[in-house]
Amino acid sequence: MRALWNDTVLAETDDTVVVENNHYFPLSSLNRDLFRESSHTTVCPWKGTASYYDVVVDGKVNANAAWYYPQPKSAAAEIKDRVAFWKGVQVQA
Repeated sequence: MRALWNDTVLAETDDTVVVENNHYFPLSSLNRDLFRESSHTTVCPWKGTASYYDVVVDGKVNANAAWYYPQPKSAAAEIKDRVAFWKGVQVQA
C-alpha cells in the first residue's frame, strides 16, 4: 500500500491494518520529513484520543491530513504506532 499527496509518496508498506475502511500504516513506513506535529486532537468513543500530523510537500501544507492514536483503547490496540490518512491523501494498492 502507498499513501500519496501531490504526487509524493508519504508512506509505503505491505503491512496495513484496516479499521473503518481506513488503512493504518506503520510509523516506520512514513517519510518523516513530510510530516509535522499538529496540536489538533479528536476523540473516538471506542478508539480513544487521536493526534494529528500536517503533511508538508514542496512548501504546501495539508493540515491535519494524517492521524494516529498514541494511546488507543484496548478495542483498538491493533492500530497502536500506526497512522491513517484523509483530506485528499490517496491510498493505493
